[in-house]
Amino acid sequence: MKRIAIGMALLVAATGIANAAGDPAAGKTVFMKCMICHKVGPGAMNGVGPQLNGVVGRKAGTVEGYAYSDANKNSGLTWDEATLTKYMAGPQVVVPGTKMTFAGLTGDTGPTDIADVIAYLKSFKADGSSQ
Repeated sequence: MKRIAIGMALLVAATGIANAAGDPAAGKTVFMKCMICHKVGPGAMNGVGPQLNGVVGRKAGTVEGYAYSDANKNSGLTWDEATLTKYMAGPQVVVPGTKMTFAGLTGDTGPTDIADVIAYLKSFKADGSSQ
């Protein structure tokens, strides 16, 4: 019960920054936390997690060749800025049953880090080239 309450608090805080402008250069640095599982840019391939080229605006569970959890494939989500903001704050809260075990970008810098990572991700087209 406590975990759900914490997760909901994170989502409420994250929702407040969904439209905040982020810094893509700072997001590139924060994204290093994500790189163990996710790749982005020219030549990015699926690994532990799907590649994230063109993720902003993409329907969840649709990267070709990646074995998504049923929870993610059937979530009905589209990765817009608001949804990504909530997800990056608490993946398991937004998509219970997701394979993504990352706890989320939290703490005092969490909201800023999330906005920065989204700005960084938005800088890549679906083919991995720069916007």
